[in-house]
Amino acid sequence: MLKSRAIVSNGQGQYRLTTLDIGQPNAGEVQVKIKASGICHTDWDSIQTWNKEFVVGHEGAGIVTAVGDQVTNVAVGDHVILNWAIPCGNCFQCHEGNLHICENNSPVCGCDLEGHAHPDACHEERSPMERSFHLGTMSEYTVVKQEAVVKMDHDVPFASASIVGCGVMTGWGSVVNAAKLQAGTSACVIGCGGVGLNVIQGAKLSGAAMIIAIDISQERLDQAMKFGATHGIIAETDDVDFQRVAAKVKALTGKRGADYAFECTAIPALGSAPLALIRSAGTAVQVSGIEQRIDFNCELFEWDKKYINPLYGMCNPERDFPRILSLYKNGSLKLDELVTKTYTLETMEQGFDDLLNGRIAKGVVLFTD
Repeated sequence: MLKSRAIVSNGQGQYRLTTLDIGQPNAGEVQVKIKASGICHTDWDSIQTWNKEFVVGHEGAGIVTAVGDQVTNVAVGDHVILNWAIPCGNCFQCHEGNLHICENNSPVCGCDLEGHAHPDACHEERSPMERSFHLGTMSEYTVVKQEAVVKMDHDVPFASASIVGCGVMTGWGSVVNAAKLQAGTSACVIGCGGVGLNVIQGAKLSGAAMIIAIDISQERLDQAMKFGATHGIIAETDDVDFQRVAAKVKALTGKRGADYAFECTAIPALGSAPLALIRSAGTAVQVSGIEQRIDFNCELFEWDKKYINPLYGMCNPERDFPRILSLYKNGSLKLDELVTKTYTLETMEQGFDDLLNGRIAKGVVLFTD
């Protein structure tokens, strides 16, 4: 058994730093020493609402420390990125190529919402401990299925790699895999936090001619320009239906509207906002994962507009993670610059406070030996 410090929540708004016992991996499993864990709004939401005890964290990178029988994709000593949408390879959706919505392993598709940990991942009383999205990356060690790790080169910083497995993948993949944005087109990005910045990067790399960043913060718009936005629009909080923003977008796009619009705020009131910004037959993308009921004015769909709600950028980890890292290594995609601030397990209160108050693009927990 390994002793592992970890952030554990009761799913009712509280979390604590405690010590877990981590066992050896079973067949098809990998033990990983976590070196960096991203901090995501989903982590905070799960702490508030899951109503069960679990290890927090679903973005991570680390070093393989042990492998079980039948593990073929990694070996001890390999550096890996963790992936929370773990494909089984055998279900209907995996056979359809939709690995991110695997019917057997996905923690968000209604198939297995419990997210049980390896039975040897326990707290001091030896009772089983669940882990966020089957990973629990805010822990010094974790045991996961081999399909949950993707090998990476040793020269990629752990902090930068850790955020690929959710925030970067969700933003970049929503453009590249889901919207399939065409070169020479225009795109609006509503919300310029961590996910929005990666939408901007995906749009730039896809050849968008105009990328219009939209946010309530001028500081965030200024940052968006550094990641590839060509224009910026300040949104006003009383512009609930985005009518004033839409007028500005149409002025920039020849009165027609943008070809694409991406919603990245997770604010329910803005769920229909991208439809107001696109032209007829344009594409609106709900990136942020709004799950509340929203009433739509059907006139917003006129005419021939498309509205899609992809999960996790339609991630295929073995295909997409290497592509993202290749773009990073040739200087085309920014990862280091996304990591605004780093924390330790002892300073998680500050990390969540910075996240909730919009002070950071991405925060990362670093683990030292």
